[in-house]
Formats: sequence, structure tokens, C-alpha cells
Amino acid sequence: MPTSQQPHVSFAEADSRAEHMRSYINNWVQDLIEATDEAKASDHFQSWLDVQSRFHRYSYRNSLLILRQRPDATRVAGYRTWQSEFDRQVRKGERAIWIWAPIIAKRCPECGNSASYHDRSDCGYDESPPDDWSQGLVGFRPVPVFDVSQTEGEPLPALETAAAGAVGGLVPALVAIAGDLDVTVELLSDAAWSHGQSKGVCRWPDDEEEPPRIEVNEGLPEADLAVTLVHEYAHALLHGEGDKARGKREVEAEAVAYVVGRYLGLDVGGSAFYLAAWSEEAAAQVEERLGRISTMAKTIIEAIDIDE
Repeated sequence: MPTSQQPHVSFAEADSRAEHMRSYINNWVQDLIEATDEAKASDHFQSWLDVQSRFHRYSYRNSLLILRQRPDATRVAGYRTWQSEFDRQVRKGERAIWIWAPIIAKRCPECGNSASYHDRSDCGYDESPPDDWSQGLVGFRPVPVFDVSQTEGEPLPALETAAAGAVGGLVPALVAIAGDLDVTVELLSDAAWSHGQSKGVCRWPDDEEEPPRIEVNEGLPEADLAVTLVHEYAHALLHGEGDKARGKREVEAEAVAYVVGRYLGLDVGGSAFYLAAWSEEAAAQVEERLGRISTMAKTIIEAIDIDE
């Protein structure tokens, strides 16, 4: 099973780079599905979540590629970007980190391919010339980036975040984004709490026009309360009343809470991920779950707006 302890790869061979990048992602997912040692599977999964927490704007595919090539990376950019925007220079001899970048081009309204691929396909669309087509995503290509640790030059500007130090501002910030996420949130006192040992619950009203409702025990320690709010947000936005696969839902929600919690600087070291519920799923289903986790974590982080 590939982990951060294995020798790092470079995807250095240009002719086979794209194929090897795709192969690594496919093999990582397959290893996760087939893992028989639950503790190792959890560590395997958690290593990816750690990287995703540092690169929340990146797709799960790109964070997996960073994990495989440079798991200790903290901030990456292209060679020219480091020069022009940060006045830093990539040190001679540093090895690039390869990730996927979108290809935007004019594409056929029917088959969605660029003009060159459209001409080689079976698509018969000819109602408008390629020059009149709208631009859109037609694929991805490997591009090189470098971590800040591979550069030298001017210091990076300090990022001001609500997570730098006190936890106190996070709970109000998380409650404040409920409207933006179209979720209702209520913090209940210990005396009013009627859900036993649960820290939080999510309910879906019978009226589909009404938003999901989150209730959280406000008697929790603040860091725990913040992580629980994120966990319940993930349930509210990813799952529905009729979704009965509880084990699968819990892994997704806990993973979102872990990524966001790590990003916010909270102590989430006690998390463990029991992935047996995913073991019988097809690779495509697991990849969809990874995408849901990374997308939802990004949505919540950006809703909090702590790094603007």
C-alpha cells in the first residue's frame, strides 16, 4: 500500500507522465478498498486528509499526487508564479511536483470535445463552426509546481487566520455561515439536550422546501463544539433523510470535520477512520466519496472566509 513512508516519485518521464499519474491515483484507491488491516487503512486515508487540509482548494486527485511526491508540502505554485508574484526563485536542481491543470478550449455543444478531438470522433454535430463554440473544460494536462521549501527569496506574507491561536472565535463563525449554507443551526444547553451521548444531530424536515436542521450540545469544549458543527454541516449538505448507509455517511462527515479542523488549527489527532463500510464499493464510488469530502471541506472553509 502506498504511504508517505515510501520513496517519493517524480513522474519525471515526460512520455509516460500522464499515464503514471492516473495509474497512481487508481492504485491508491484500489489499495484503500482492498486493505485488510483497518489501522493501516485508516493511516493511509488520514495521510491524504492531512494533505487535503493544507490544499483545500485542490481536487482530491491533485492532493493525492502531492501526497505521493512531497507529503510535507505546505504551499505550491508554478515556477513563474514564484518569481512574478512572490519574488522567490526555485533553487537549482529541485524536482517538480506534477499535478493536473484544466484545459479550457472551445468545445462542441454536442460531444463536449475540443475541435481537434471532435474531428476525430463519431460526433456529427455541424450546426455551427468551431469558432462559434463556447469555451469549457475539455481535459486535464500535467503541470509542474514547486513547494515553498524548494524556493528562496523574499519572505511570504503572513496569513492572518482565525485559527492562529484562540479557538474562541470559531464557534460563532461556524454558526454564522449557516444561512450561507442553507442550514438551520441551534446550540442547546445541557439541560435542554435530549439526544443522549450524541454531540450533535442533523434532521431533515418533511417539507423539502425547509432547510436541514442541526442541533449541537453547547456544553462541549469549544474545539470539540467547532468540529461537531462541521461534522453536522457535512451530514446536512451531503446526506439526506433516506440515506441509511450510516457507516459510509459517518466516514464522509468525520473526514470533512478532520480536514476543516486541521485547517483551522484544531486538535483532531484522536480521529480514526473505519473504512470497512467502503470495502465492497467499486473504485468509482470511492473516488466519488473522496471528491465529495474534498469539495465539502472547501465549501465550509471558504464560507468561514477566514483567510481573506
